[in-house]
Amino acid sequence: MEMMDIGKAIKARHSVRQYLDKAITGEVEMRLRQEIDRCNREGGLNIQLVLGNAEAFSGIMARYGRFSGVSNYLALVGPRSKKLAETVGYYGEQLVLLAQRLGLNSCWVAGTYSKKKCAVTVKAGEKMVCVIALGFGATAGVPRKSKDMAQLHDVSGNLPDWFKAGMEAAMLAPTAINQQQFKVSLVGEEIHIKATGGIHSGIDLGIVKYHLEVATGRVVVSG
Repeated sequence: MEMMDIGKAIKARHSVRQYLDKAITGEVEMRLRQEIDRCNREGGLNIQLVLGNAEAFSGIMARYGRFSGVSNYLALVGPRSKKLAETVGYYGEQLVLLAQRLGLNSCWVAGTYSKKKCAVTVKAGEKMVCVIALGFGATAGVPRKSKDMAQLHDVSGNLPDWFKAGMEAAMLAPTAINQQQFKVSLVGEEIHIKATGGIHSGIDLGIVKYHLEVATGRVVVSG
């Protein structure tokens, strides 16, 4: 199957909270599982794909979060460490963008679901950081407002075109309650990014870092 270009996926992807009763099967499921395996190997994680299980999104918290029809999700699990939130953000966003390219919709979910009802395995020494709702959206979602680019970096003077492209992708990255609490810097030709506070800032840092790397083709230093 042909897939959307990843740059287009970054622009097209918006958070979706209402889903159709349509199963994820066949090549779409296969490609998702292949990418999950790669992310787990590369990131030392235990990300799990749960299909056809609505329990985690059937309670009061899910209704508070305005979710409906969610029966598929990614559980972002990994060994406890100071960098775990950033790592699952980084690899989780890779899966989010693959899902978009495969014709699926998604939504990062940190609190408005039932962790106890998730059909996942969390081993000793591991932690489930959050989940990503996944499936065929009832809508494609809507764009959200962004801060001005100048608020998100501290580079003075004219921006190199490649850096500007990276910042445009960073501005499209999903963050908790759309807080965009990050700052991007240039140290010579090296891109650095740090969190500037806010809830779930570690997850956000990983997500934005991946967007920067996709758009610039350069390794980004975080922290």
